[in-house]
Amino acid sequence: MPMTETERPLLAVEERAYEEAEKVHIVGVDEDDDELGGSLRFSWRKLWLFTGPGFLMSIAFLDPGNLESDLQAGAIAGYSLLWLLMWATAIGLLVQLLAARLGVATGRHLAELCREEYPTWARMVLWIMAEVALIGADIQEVIGSAIAIKILSNGLIPLWAGVVITALDCFIFLFLENYGIRKLEAVFAVLIATMALSFAWMFGETKPSGTELLVGVLVPKLSSRTIKQAVGIVGCIIMPHNVFLHSALVQSREIDPKKTHRVKEALLYYTIESTGALVVSLIINVFVTTVFAKSFFGTEIAESIGLANAGQYLQDKYGGGFFPILYIWAIGVLAAGQSSTITGTYAGQFIMGGFLNLRLKKWLRALITRSCAIVPTMIVALAFDSSESLLDELNEWLNVLQSVQIPFALIPLLCLVSKEQIMGSFRIKPLVQGVAWVVAALVIAINGYLLVDFFSGAVTGVAFLTAVVIITIAYIVFVLYLIARGITFTPWPLVAAAPSKQTQTEAE
Repeated sequence: MPMTETERPLLAVEERAYEEAEKVHIVGVDEDDDELGGSLRFSWRKLWLFTGPGFLMSIAFLDPGNLESDLQAGAIAGYSLLWLLMWATAIGLLVQLLAARLGVATGRHLAELCREEYPTWARMVLWIMAEVALIGADIQEVIGSAIAIKILSNGLIPLWAGVVITALDCFIFLFLENYGIRKLEAVFAVLIATMALSFAWMFGETKPSGTELLVGVLVPKLSSRTIKQAVGIVGCIIMPHNVFLHSALVQSREIDPKKTHRVKEALLYYTIESTGALVVSLIINVFVTTVFAKSFFGTEIAESIGLANAGQYLQDKYGGGFFPILYIWAIGVLAAGQSSTITGTYAGQFIMGGFLNLRLKKWLRALITRSCAIVPTMIVALAFDSSESLLDELNEWLNVLQSVQIPFALIPLLCLVSKEQIMGSFRIKPLVQGVAWVVAALVIAINGYLLVDFFSGAVTGVAFLTAVVIITIAYIVFVLYLIARGITFTPWPLVAAAPSKQTQTEAE
């Protein structure tokens, strides 16, 4: 007699990131590992099979919002903030490796764990904040794609039409996903390569100073005039939705979290792969920053350059040539926008499914996720199509919106990955915990500065000021609650974390 719905085990009816049939098979590369006591022997073939999730994660470091931050840093601060770009990427790598560790060691992603560990009211707030952050990022990404399409069509396709074209990404994503995760990852590899080639070509065309580039990377330098660009660089590196995304992407490989050596193996290869992916993203970001540092630093127009007009300024300075630099810039931005919107749709599926435990068909969930972002983006496109300055101002508001959301992904991640009841023997050690919390405090403080600086000029009127104060107090109270809650997490028996050494000894 078949089991009724209520009789089935809870894990059988819960929403999961990937079904078993969708996962990439890893163990079969070397079946003898299990019999040899789980010895870790490096294999290039295994590294190849693990390669993919880190590059999808790295897209968030290359989205149009980051490109705009890069070009403004270069135009206004020259080469002087390259060191900060490098260290900000290192901070982002630390956070993403913790997200990957959580996903591999528990077999569950961050949104699923938040659903289980927080009371209903708190997890609903976390879900709403994650969705808001995703919508804010998606607006920037879709608008970036629409700007590139407008440039490539010589203005024939208006911004709103570019938004509609970009909205079809969700259907491309669903089509590709039907052919397997490896095919989807291959498409992202092509898009990243397109960005790399486009911005490398611009780098070669403009010939930035190698000496100044090296000094900018190695010698920390910060002035009051460039503090806003510095804050923008750090603020754009950690994207809340990307933390949720990476913890789910690593589950696309067939890993048994009950086998300690398999988890160790996965963490090793994911560390190598994610580091390589973010090195590539750093190089691309350096290309963009140095191109605009060489071209516009110290000029009168430096303050007025944004994503929409950057290509035309480059065209005016360097001319058309056989293949105009304007179109090279637009191709790079289009690749960045298209890839980041698809990963946004991907992240939205995991966030919604994890927090709400929705077992919806993938096409329906993708459509809901995409609609949440496309509707406000269409409004933005129609309202701001004729004004580049308004688009730049909107981008500032969206950066602030995402900065506000960072603690709601970062704090739960650090609390969860530090708990032995959840992570088993793979919880992070006290030293790593200390470093991670210092990094989190630094990022939150920097984004706090951004918020204070932004609202000090934007807040006018008693009513608006009162509303901002009330919201700020509620925000701080909730952040403190998340920290306090993290200290008192209770054991959760459903997590299939690898057993600790003590547990293994007792079992023997």
